Amino acid sequence: MSLFNELKRRNVIRVAIAYTVVAWLILQIADVILNNVSAPDWVFWVILLMIGIGFIIVVVFSWAFEMTPEGLKREHEVDRSQSITPQTGKKLDRLITSVLVLALAYFMVDKFVLSTARDAALVEATTQAVTEQVASEQATIGPAAASQTATAATEPAVTNNKSIAVLPFVNMSSDEEQEYFSDGLSEELLNLLTKIPDLKVASRSSAFSYKGKDFKVEEVGRDLNVAYVLEGSVRKAGNQVRITAQLIKTGDGFHLWSEAYDRSLDNIFAIQDEISAAVVDQLKIELLGEAPRAHVVDPEAYALYLKGRYLHMKYGKDNFEGAVKAFREALEIAPDYAEAWSALSMTYNNQVVGGYIAREEGRALSREAASKALKIDPALGTAWARLAMIQSGFDWDWAGAEASIEKALYFAPEDPVVLGAAANLAGAKGQYEDALAIYRKHLATDPLDLISQYNAGNMLIMLGRLDEAAEAFRRLLELNPEDWGSHTMLAQIYLMQGEPEKAWQELDLEVDSSMQEIGRIIVLPSLGRQAEARERLEAFSQENSSWAAIAIAGCHAYLGELDAAFDRLEQAYERRDAQLGIFMTEPLLIPLHEDPRWAQLLSKLGLTAQTATR
Repeated sequence: MSLFNELKRRNVIRVAIAYTVVAWLILQIADVILNNVSAPDWVFWVILLMIGIGFIIVVVFSWAFEMTPEGLKREHEVDRSQSITPQTGKKLDRLITSVLVLALAYFMVDKFVLSTARDAALVEATTQAVTEQVASEQATIGPAAASQTATAATEPAVTNNKSIAVLPFVNMSSDEEQEYFSDGLSEELLNLLTKIPDLKVASRSSAFSYKGKDFKVEEVGRDLNVAYVLEGSVRKAGNQVRITAQLIKTGDGFHLWSEAYDRSLDNIFAIQDEISAAVVDQLKIELLGEAPRAHVVDPEAYALYLKGRYLHMKYGKDNFEGAVKAFREALEIAPDYAEAWSALSMTYNNQVVGGYIAREEGRALSREAASKALKIDPALGTAWARLAMIQSGFDWDWAGAEASIEKALYFAPEDPVVLGAAANLAGAKGQYEDALAIYRKHLATDPLDLISQYNAGNMLIMLGRLDEAAEAFRRLLELNPEDWGSHTMLAQIYLMQGEPEKAWQELDLEVDSSMQEIGRIIVLPSLGRQAEARERLEAFSQENSSWAAIAIAGCHAYLGELDAAFDRLEQAYERRDAQLGIFMTEPLLIPLHEDPRWAQLLSKLGLTAQTATR
């Protein structure tokens, strides 16, 4: 007799099926109960371990023993002619059927009754908690700030069931330097999902703020106002990749879908399409046309593009040089790779702003890359945005930049790069209210974007709304206590409010030495230490004149040395310093605004008619 037939005769297979079905039902009920009593996560895993051990014991027991009218006996002690295993098998069949019916009933109740109640309870509890928090804060932060917080309190925890955050996939490769690939794949999936109508996708800056941190998906849902999270891992070895992805509901932490892909790098775009299709299917999104598909390029060029973008995001001289090298190598393989040309344009731009390459060289290279991107793909919104940055920052061609921004917004109205460029242009032209509105629009869907939060605070300073500006920078520092420059901005606000001692203390917390020194220089005169301020400004100017012309001019302004400040600005104008493209947004220069020479400088830059008043 074969082993399979013997397993059937002894009812081992039926026992295994019955045990599995009953175990599944127990786990579902346990999960609900443990969630409601806020039990630690390890309790569920202990139950799962015990059930697994029990499965082995039950299977072995069903093989070695048999139920008889006289009770349990070892299988070899039972006369085959007297065996009642067929009757026992029928009882097991009835048990399996009954439990399956119970399991189906539980599934239907959980999906259509309990889950709705849980979601409603979650929204109600969260709203109540936030409302109570606002009430307690009202007494400490004042009516103006409390009214802003109260607006947020009226919103439920998750207002859109078709919303998702793509968290950075974990790099599981043996080579840590392959992290660029896992990060890049996550961002590409995010960009692909962004193209799906009716699906709200949290931006990269918010989603990537959780990288390397210990968190629960419920927290992500609450912080980013999303109903689902897509997470996973990537293992890359040579031309082979293994990608795992899973879709999780933030309301209860349940996994809706998961899949593993073992493919060659040539299939990376097909994997992205499959994951995107799975999200659409699970979220029951109705597509009016074809689903967006990943743009297919040479896999080697794609990997180099991801590496370049990863290095660019890390900033700094060496990282920018590495990014340029990676983009150039990608374009040698795929000369028509529009996204790579666009990203290369931005890297050249940042090299100029950082003082890492000559202005004229960087300007020409950046313009050439953006033009090539648009020649290949005239509908690439980010390339239009980057062209606008060149036109405003290098050319001071405000009309041309405005036209480019209009095209960028037409092709990619929700893209963070496009929105950032639009806000920067508005601020550069002195249209502070417009810039603030764009930053706040972006923050409404991307509340953890530190750059937009910083820039919004800066616009509030330019508008003279200092209390709101201080609150904005305090919120930013709550999100990231190590944020570059934010303590110096707070110190400048306190100085403008007539509190130099408080400003000096705030500067002790600044993490960037250059920003801290700028803060010290502008605060010292108000503390009666004018001579020390001049000495420190002279030393700072000698070391940082290549990149800090605007800041140095602002320091002279705070020392009351207006002639020296305007001399610095005139020198910057003569050499067409790229920072003059955004000097209208520099709070350090506010003391110069009432001087007639300020209007003259604006006129030379073509900004007179567009300048906003504070």
